[in-house]
Amino acid sequence: MSEPTELLRVEDLRVEYLTATGRVRVVDDVSFTLRRGEVLGLAGESGSGKTTIALAILRLLKAPAAITGGRVLFEGRDLLDLGEVELRRMRGRRIALVTQSAMNALNPVLTIGEQLADAVIEHERVTRFRALERARAQLEVVGIDPDRVASYPHELSGGMRQRVVIAMALALSPSLVLMDEPTTALDVIVQREILAQITRLRDERGFSILFISHDLSLLLDLCTRIGVLYAGRLVEAATARTLTYRPRHPYTEGLLRCFPGLHGGPPGPPPRLVGIGGAPPDPRDPPPGCRFHPRCGSCVDVCRTSAPALTPVATDHDVACHRMRS
Repeated sequence: MSEPTELLRVEDLRVEYLTATGRVRVVDDVSFTLRRGEVLGLAGESGSGKTTIALAILRLLKAPAAITGGRVLFEGRDLLDLGEVELRRMRGRRIALVTQSAMNALNPVLTIGEQLADAVIEHERVTRFRALERARAQLEVVGIDPDRVASYPHELSGGMRQRVVIAMALALSPSLVLMDEPTTALDVIVQREILAQITRLRDERGFSILFISHDLSLLLDLCTRIGVLYAGRLVEAATARTLTYRPRHPYTEGLLRCFPGLHGGPPGPPPRLVGIGGAPPDPRDPPPGCRFHPRCGSCVDVCRTSAPALTPVATDHDVACHRMRS
């Protein structure tokens, strides 16, 4: 019997901040699937809910944030129903996380080797010597001299620290890796090198990736499919090719105008970059109707009063926009 292609299914995920003055919803009934061997991107501005979704999948949210609805099915099991012991076994071994700030993710008073070895010892019955040997091999996989096991984080460059975090995430050969803005603080040359390395490792090992970034142009270059988030809601989901040539939501179109392509463009003057006017809404007081309507140049009356549902407009292409039905 062939292995099921679906690895992760998020259904109607809802995350709220439970404050003294009421509930503030920051992820609003978000649903998506991730297939085995696929790279799925989540795009959106800061505050759109991208990182919150990744932390919710691993149940790493801290109070006052709380998951108040939905399901997170990984290999058919709902992670929201697992006990803490089962979750600890799952984290790192089956699902790994690469955070957006490598320097903050690494312990400054432990060597790189000690931190990589601790991750292995936590999940497997091996000696520290054997775990350190595994650490050396893992550093080599991500292009770092194995002798760097004796280095401390501050002795490495930003790109090397990010590679170390990726090495830690892959140490136990997980099926799913959540990558939260892993190249944001790096220059474009190092960024391209790390993205190429991530692609190579995925091709070799076959793991799936949920890649989170505010840079839609980067996701178009890396991902199979992409979901676009705005103010906690999924407003468009499609293949990378479809979003490149036929985006349908005004917010997606605006994001595409904000960033240059990762590989440059054709000869001649580069296209003019245009920002999206205004700012994302305050999650404590979101606007009625479509949350993007105060910033949308295509807004019509119904957008101000009725929130559009995420609706299929083509094969593997869903959009939440009233103009699709006008």
